[in-house]
Amino acid sequence: MRGTIDGLATPHPIGDRLPALFLEDEFAQRFTTGLDTVLAPVLVTLDCLAAYLDARLAPDDFVAWLTGWVGLVVDEGTPPERVRELLARAVDLHRMRGTAVGLGEHVRLVTGCETEVLDSGGCAWSTEPGSPLPGRAAPGLHVRVTGAAVDPAWLDGFVAAVKPAHVPHTVDVVEGRV
Repeated sequence: MRGTIDGLATPHPIGDRLPALFLEDEFAQRFTTGLDTVLAPVLVTLDCLAAYLDARLAPDDFVAWLTGWVGLVVDEGTPPERVRELLARAVDLHRMRGTAVGLGEHVRLVTGCETEVLDSGGCAWSTEPGSPLPGRAAPGLHVRVTGAAVDPAWLDGFVAAVKPAHVPHTVDVVEGRV
């Protein structure tokens, strides 16, 4: 992922750590300088590892890689700042995964649009036997996104990827102001 970077000095030159016999050996110093050039990005990355794992500070290409690590579904056309926000919220999104609230928040973060999720389920308790059950008998999910420039076909595929697999869904894109 990280390659050599012209002019990047190593924080820990190998030549300085050789036994005294090799400190004045021109070949040994040139050889270790070549190794320093290759190892400098690795050492700098390790020194800054906390920044690489922080969604606000990581390089753009590393952010894309991190989204794969945490299993986020992100479109290639999603603006980088939105991807960083998704990555920063990954733990919350995974905690809410499979719920209407979690799906709505994920769609809102990816599209940047107002999102409404209607599901068929429900939860209730009663002290009376034979009380009516909440929700509808048939499972279903309807996602409504209000905003411009959201492709309905893409949204349908996205919802299919992040919703529970056994629940049928429909999507609706309403053009309007965000």
